[in-house]
Amino acid sequence: MEVQPPFVIEWLARQSEAAEKAVEVSVVIPAYNEELRLPPTLIQAIDYLEQEGVLYEIIVVDDGSRDGTSEMVRRFQRIRPEIVLIRLPRNRGKGHAVRTGALNSRGEFVLIADADGSTPFPELARLRRALEVGTVDIAIGSRALVDNQVIVSARWYRRIIGRSFNFLVNSLAVPGVKDTQCGFKLFTRHAARDLFPRQTLDGYAFDVELLFLARRLGLRWAEVPVNWRAIAGSKVNLLIDPLKMFFQIILIILRHRRLVVDHDVSSHTAPDSCA
Repeated sequence: MEVQPPFVIEWLARQSEAAEKAVEVSVVIPAYNEELRLPPTLIQAIDYLEQEGVLYEIIVVDDGSRDGTSEMVRRFQRIRPEIVLIRLPRNRGKGHAVRTGALNSRGEFVLIADADGSTPFPELARLRRALEVGTVDIAIGSRALVDNQVIVSARWYRRIIGRSFNFLVNSLAVPGVKDTQCGFKLFTRHAARDLFPRQTLDGYAFDVELLFLARRLGLRWAEVPVNWRAIAGSKVNLLIDPLKMFFQIILIILRHRRLVVDHDVSSHTAPDSCA
């Protein structure tokens, strides 16, 4: 497995004893100028994981932030050695930050979560249930699945743009997934090792690339309905970024067209949902 150069990792206040502990869940949080939105997310993650008795690490990848994101994470490190800061020298994109964090993770499960905390961390329990039955490799948090136990709070125009983009994704690259872009996904360790060294995109379409690769490799997934609410401060440009992502989907298909399929994909497709 590829490991990022050690000089980008700041192990400030990381005790050797903590480093030697087994890690059950690695949480990877990409962050670009998230000095204000990230602290509540870290507090919620720490509170939930420790309340549940989970052995964890939280890897924050500072994607070349120009604000005080790294300094804020260092303050958390002083009281929680389970927090790891990876500081990238320049902004490369969310896909690059996620890949860097995942490749440096040590957990049996790898959770990708957004810095704004739009999906509450207790939703991790839903994703873990989907994986622990042993039939799937990836649990995809979904805002599109209807479930009377979850609430999705999103503006109408985001829903329209999201559904339109998802129609293109289903038509061109990954059929059958209702929401590829929710930033809350859980991978088994072996799935993470298969996928992240192959992931190449630095932009927002990296989610599509991961699922495209998973399908080609015969990995199985389940979509899981999750609570979600829009948080002010999103860096997604709803006019420009979907167009960029369309061209990135074409690039995904061309770049990975020769990838050998290890298994019969039709026999490895998971059910549409798992509550």
